[in-house]
Amino acid sequence: MLSNLEQQPADALLALIKLHGDDPRGDKIDLGVGVYRTGQGGTPVFGAIKAAEQALIDTQTSKSYLGPEGDMGFVHGLMPYIFGSEDPTMSGRIEGMQAPGGTGAVRLAVALAKRAGVTRIWMGLPSWPNHAQILGDLGVELKTFTHATKAGLADMDALRVAIGLAEPGDAIMLHGCCHNPTGIDYSPAQWDEIALAVAEAKLLPIIDLAYQGLGHGMEEDAYGLRAVLAAVPEALVAYSCDKNFGMYRDRVGAIYVMAQDGDALNRVLSNGYALARAAWSMPPDHGGATVRIILEDPALTASWLDELGTMRARMRQVRARLAETGRAGSIDLVPLGSQNGLFSVLPLSAEQIQRLRSDHAIYMAGSGRINIAGLTAGNIDKFIADLAAVTD
Repeated sequence: MLSNLEQQPADALLALIKLHGDDPRGDKIDLGVGVYRTGQGGTPVFGAIKAAEQALIDTQTSKSYLGPEGDMGFVHGLMPYIFGSEDPTMSGRIEGMQAPGGTGAVRLAVALAKRAGVTRIWMGLPSWPNHAQILGDLGVELKTFTHATKAGLADMDALRVAIGLAEPGDAIMLHGCCHNPTGIDYSPAQWDEIALAVAEAKLLPIIDLAYQGLGHGMEEDAYGLRAVLAAVPEALVAYSCDKNFGMYRDRVGAIYVMAQDGDALNRVLSNGYALARAAWSMPPDHGGATVRIILEDPALTASWLDELGTMRARMRQVRARLAETGRAGSIDLVPLGSQNGLFSVLPLSAEQIQRLRSDHAIYMAGSGRINIAGLTAGNIDKFIADLAAVTD
């Protein structure tokens, strides 16, 4: 039977990573893989993570099973940062469970929405490619709209049209901050409008908050999510600690449910536990326990927030440097200065992207998405010059 399976194409980003690794040129630049890098090009473990892991080694007395909900100390420890310090449970209407990374959280959110009767999910494009793959694998119809204008702004007109076409009971997938791949976020005023429109259209919001703290700050990056949750009766939130704790390979995430009341919340959670049990039984513990220890210790929390602030400041500096360049050949770099997070998209043709790779050892996704953190003081001038060379 297995011979009946058709060959699937290799993941383009994974193939790009291998191509970069095999390139012998000493001045090569990797703008493809979506991890934070320091000004020296490394992706180190946070000092707060190292300290918390040591504490875990010293104090953990068992590796026995947890339930499908995972480490609830971890889940609850994140809630004030996500939902706000004043009653983050919203009087018993919000609860969560741990998931294997943000990907697991998104998948469980979509599976819950489908089980609740959602058959269509609206989403702006471009988006994180795995969003569409998850929807397709779960058999949920994807309806799309344009996320960004050619001028590098959020396309509110397209969003308004999409919400107008959506039917009550549809869901809408929204990036909470630091949009992947464009870096183009909604302003607070736009979020306020979106929140009211989603509520009036009776849509179920699914908010993917994968980069909190990498835009403008932990509080600022939660504005949109909180605005939507204040306007609607129910919502699903997928959360990732990959980027803001640097826990990429440990797969640390959580899913949160906001329901109309406590009874509905318990019913939703019971379905979440059942779906999780069938999918992964229970999430990996190490990363979640490590984050819990950080959030329980004021000194470690302060250290983590300081390290996160350093990451955010470096990316803003890179964006400012690109924006002050103005144009590189035919590419206007000014909009990158007002965008957020790790990613932006450059309007390059497939031929130009290939020339950057073959002639200049610059690697980026075929969509033109670049990882801002791949640029450093040592390579940003080369990048700008090479970008101009292939687009003049």
